[in-house]
Amino acid sequence: MGYIHSLESFGSVDGPGIRFLIFFTGCRMRCRFCHNPDTWELEKGAQYTADELLDRAERYRSYWGDEGGITASGGEPLVQMDFLLELFRKAKQRGIHTCLDTSAQPFTRGEPFFGKFRELMACTDLVLLDIKDIREDAHIALTGHTNANILDCARYLSETGKPVWIRHVLVSGGPGTSDDDGQLAGLSAFLDTLRNVERIEVLPYHTFGVHKWDLLGIPYPYADAVPPTQERIENAKQILGYYKRK
Repeated sequence: MGYIHSLESFGSVDGPGIRFLIFFTGCRMRCRFCHNPDTWELEKGAQYTADELLDRAERYRSYWGDEGGITASGGEPLVQMDFLLELFRKAKQRGIHTCLDTSAQPFTRGEPFFGKFRELMACTDLVLLDIKDIREDAHIALTGHTNANILDCARYLSETGKPVWIRHVLVSGGPGTSDDDGQLAGLSAFLDTLRNVERIEVLPYHTFGVHKWDLLGIPYPYADAVPPTQERIENAKQILGYYKRK
């Protein structure tokens, strides 16, 4: 059984085509701008079997076309590795395109995780990899965790040729802003070392999830952060090489 926060039938921005989105619960990071803090706790979600989720997803299969399928998002799906692996194995048996939306925070080349991750990648068609900040100190301040294993995951996916879309949340204002030309240039230089990046998505920071922090009784720590202007979004796209991979 997997713990699932919510489902969305017609996702159009989390992978190619129209997708059935499965939002897992459980996440080890505590991003200061998180818009889904209600997904942090693992056992707060509804329980499903893999077949129950796939049966529900296939009700919408006629809308997927040639590119659509399912996307596992969260939360952090890799926290529920065993269930995620079963879900994607069964999805491939049904001929469903599989996409993993992840920040890769649990990633390690140690066992038993690494063996399971390799099995997961064998039945994963596309990875949406969210890199919060290329700077180690800024990443720790932002999320409470290192980015060393996340960058190592990116390198491993490049080594194996797994198709990847990079996602980067652009935050202006406040401490640890990612809307910094030096940070963006550093991230761009890292991405240029990878051989498998098909697309780069710049995701503007928004405040739509702030009310969830209030409902949970958690002080919102990023009160000084503001959404970037269109000019800064365009600047980030240019530095990160968005148009080279579009």
